Amino acid sequence: MLAETICSAVSAAGLAIAAITAYRRRFLAAARIAAYALVPVGLVMTGAVRWAFDTAFSPTAWAGFGVLGAAWLLFMTTRAVERRRGGGRKETGGGERRDAVAPAASAPSLGQGQRGATPKPKATAGADDFSDIEAILKKHGI
Repeated sequence: MLAETICSAVSAAGLAIAAITAYRRRFLAAARIAAYALVPVGLVMTGAVRWAFDTAFSPTAWAGFGVLGAAWLLFMTTRAVERRRGGGRKETGGGERRDAVAPAASAPSLGQGQRGATPKPKATAGADDFSDIEAILKKHGI
C-alpha cells in the first residue's frame, strides 16, 4: 500500500511538472516528462511494484541473493586462480592438448626421396631472396 501511494505521488508530481513545462511552450519536453511520469503508475497497475516490494522485504529472497553472490564469488575466484596458474584446465583432463599420432606426418619431406625435386644449393638460396627484394625495389623506383 505504501509503495503504491509513493508511486502515485511521484506520477502526480511529474504530471504537474509536465503541465508547467507545456505552459512555457516547450511541448516536446513536456510530452517527454509526462511519459516518464506515467511509468510509476503503469508499474503499480501491472503488479511489478508489489512483487518488488515483497521481494525487498523477504528474508528468503535476501538469502537467495546471498547464495547467488557466493556462487559468483567462487566462480570468479576459480577463474582468477586458473589464469594465474597458466590457463589450461589440467586437473580435469578435458582441456589438455594432445600430440598427434604421427607429428611429422603433415610436415613436408625435405629429404632425397622426393620425386622430381632438385635440391637448391644453400649458397644461392640467400642470393635469390635478395634478388627478389631488389627487383621489387627497382619496380617501385627505389
